[in-house]
Amino acid sequence: MHIILKWFAPLIGIGVAIFIVLFLFDINSSVKTKDLEPLSLKSAVSPKAEKEVWLNHFSKTDRLGYFYPVNEVYIQTSLDKKIQSKTIYKLSASLIDPYQLFCLKEELNQHKLKYYLKRDKNGVELEIYSKDKNRLNSLVRVLKNYEILAKVTLHKEDK
Repeated sequence: MHIILKWFAPLIGIGVAIFIVLFLFDINSSVKTKDLEPLSLKSAVSPKAEKEVWLNHFSKTDRLGYFYPVNEVYIQTSLDKKIQSKTIYKLSASLIDPYQLFCLKEELNQHKLKYYLKRDKNGVELEIYSKDKNRLNSLVRVLKNYEILAKVTLHKEDK
C-alpha cells in the first residue's frame, strides 16, 4: 500500500501535464475549422413598399418648377352643443389663531371642499375655488360662528 501511494502523486502530475500539452496543441492548431468561418446570409431581404399616405399626394405635382412648401390640412368640426360659460368664485380668509385653523379644517372636511392654505409671517391665508356660489356663501356663514372673516369674490368668468 505504501508503494502505491509513493507513485500515485507523480503519476497524477504526469497525467495532468500530458493533458495540458495536448489541450494547448488542440487550441493552437492551424487547421481551419468550419466554425471559425463567418456565416453567409442565404436569404435576401425584400424591400418594403412605401405606404400610400394621402398627404404625400400634395408633394408630387405634375407641374415643373412648383412644389407645395407646406402640407395644409383644413378640418371642420360641428359645434352643435352650446358651450356653457364657467364662472369660478373664490373664497378667501385670513387666519391668525391656530384654533381658527383647526375649526376651519373641520368645517372644510364637512363641506367636502378642496382648499389651499398659504402660510407666511402674518398667519395663514385660505383660498377656495368653486363654481357653486351658494355653497361658498353657506361656508362663510358657518365661519362667522368661529369669528373667521371670509369673503366670496368673482375669480374668473367665461363669456
